[in-house]
Amino acid sequence: MGKRIGFGLIAFLLYNSIVFYLGWNVYTWLHVTFSFEGPVVFGVIWAIMAYSIMIERIHHKLRIFKIIGSYWMIVIQYGLLLFPIANLLVWLLPGTLKWVGYVVAVLLLIIVAFGSYMAYSPVVRNLTIKIQKANPVQKPLRMVIGSDFHLGILSNKTHLERFVKLSNEAKPDVVFLVGDLVDDDPIWYVEYGMSEVMKQLKSTYGVYGVLGNHEYYGRKIPLFVHEMAESGVNILQDETILVADSFYVTGREDKTNADRASLETLATTVDHKLPWIVMDHTPTDIETPSKLGVDVHLSGHTHLGQMWPNQYITRKTFEHDYGYKLKVATHTIVSSGFGFWGPPIRTNSRSEMWVVDVEFCK
Repeated sequence: MGKRIGFGLIAFLLYNSIVFYLGWNVYTWLHVTFSFEGPVVFGVIWAIMAYSIMIERIHHKLRIFKIIGSYWMIVIQYGLLLFPIANLLVWLLPGTLKWVGYVVAVLLLIIVAFGSYMAYSPVVRNLTIKIQKANPVQKPLRMVIGSDFHLGILSNKTHLERFVKLSNEAKPDVVFLVGDLVDDDPIWYVEYGMSEVMKQLKSTYGVYGVLGNHEYYGRKIPLFVHEMAESGVNILQDETILVADSFYVTGREDKTNADRASLETLATTVDHKLPWIVMDHTPTDIETPSKLGVDVHLSGHTHLGQMWPNQYITRKTFEHDYGYKLKVATHTIVSSGFGFWGPPIRTNSRSEMWVVDVEFCK
């Protein structure tokens, strides 16, 4: 308990130091450039922005603070990258504070504009893979894969409509939604009537999904599972099912659940003469699926860092943090996600949907 308190205190002091540093830079620039006088007013506004993420958790109706907090995260990340460089330039070139500030402001606007485009204009990634098994469906199996929608206030109903449109245009045999479908609390999914959109997904063999870490953070899993069922999405919770007597689908609980079943346990009902597809939101382990003979392993979670340069963290954290990789005979796919978490921007990846054609050969 003492260690937790000590760590919390250090984190609190560090965060407030960052908030003060960024605020001091912004106020100094406003004062020099626009002769702005009002440290108290500025301080109050700056503090509200800095703590908006916590304020919105008081009640879901305080949604405006959710939006403010999301954009505040952009200020934090790119402020910490740009402001030290700006400070150095002003120190080396006295008298340039005004123009250096303008440059930083323009760069932040460009980052938001570019990042918003990358977040809200999804692309389709096409892939064809071959499985060394007899063809159970007499034709290639077309899969649509989406993950990390984080449906809520900013990743909204309109964005979900984009996914449904792209998916239906692909005419899939099966649709897989690989976790983090909602942004913690499913209340916004319900309130904004997103079920009406999700119901429009069309496929031959159905729509299947799994839980991600953010469904656990929301602590409303029964409500989430119910809403998904009403939307035509079958959420698999440590289950292995046989679809159309043609292929197996296993949906794992997210690793957030320390009591989730092992993949070995979920493999006991699998007849390996047929294809076996596994959904596991977090790509922590692709070694075990490979050893057990999984044919296709689907994950999300990483967002490929979402904002530059976070991709260097995901690369160090996961053996396979994005894209397609053949692990022995297991085809692993990690999507960067269709939505976004926190800031409604992507500067290191783009919102995406995968269309994967599975061909079979003996």
